[in-house]
Amino acid sequence: MINKYQRLFKNEQEEHHFWPSFTDLLTSILLCFVLIFISMMVIKSIQIEEMKQTIDQIMGVRANLVKDLNEQFKDPTLGIDVDEKTGAIIFNTEILFEYDGSELKEDSFHFLDEFVPKYLDVLLQSGYEDYVSEIIIEGHADRTDSYLYNLELSQERAYSVAAYILGDDFPYKNIQNHLQEKLTVNGKSFSDGRTDENGNYSPEASRRVEFKFRLKDEEILDKTREILQGS
Repeated sequence: MINKYQRLFKNEQEEHHFWPSFTDLLTSILLCFVLIFISMMVIKSIQIEEMKQTIDQIMGVRANLVKDLNEQFKDPTLGIDVDEKTGAIIFNTEILFEYDGSELKEDSFHFLDEFVPKYLDVLLQSGYEDYVSEIIIEGHADRTDSYLYNLELSQERAYSVAAYILGDDFPYKNIQNHLQEKLTVNGKSFSDGRTDENGNYSPEASRRVEFKFRLKDEEILDKTREILQGS
């Protein structure tokens, strides 16, 4: 009988020792999860703050570039417009081409010899060059004729400009090395028409060539997606 009660008492003691130990284990595991969660939230907050700072920096670079381009081409006799939001350089195709043509006019070579160095002096100067990922020459047409016809025309016009700037006749050979790393050409047909001061569609304004730049903001967007997907 004594042995029976001794065994029962011993079993109760073992159970009492087991449950506190199991509770301590659960508490430790929960604490680890809490610490891991807090650490992840801290890291995420740091990443988001870094991303915001980078975006602000990129936006600041774009604003400064637009300001400097406006200053460079403020002379109205140049026939050059600077888009206040994007910094795109816009000039009427009549400066470069005959109507419905894609071969550069004789006067256009002098125009490009003057324009391109000034443009790149701003765009590729110290403090900006590392942010510029792409320089784009973009051709645009009006709504005359079909979309495909104007797509080919606008593409050929953009290519003609690029071919001269990168060709043997362009006088500034040092510029060509910089451009080859960043330059692309696009034709937009009549997909991005422009209007006059009254808001009406303008064929004259729609026929144009633009010099545009793209900053390394795609990398910022990719980083944003990663952070959102991991949250």
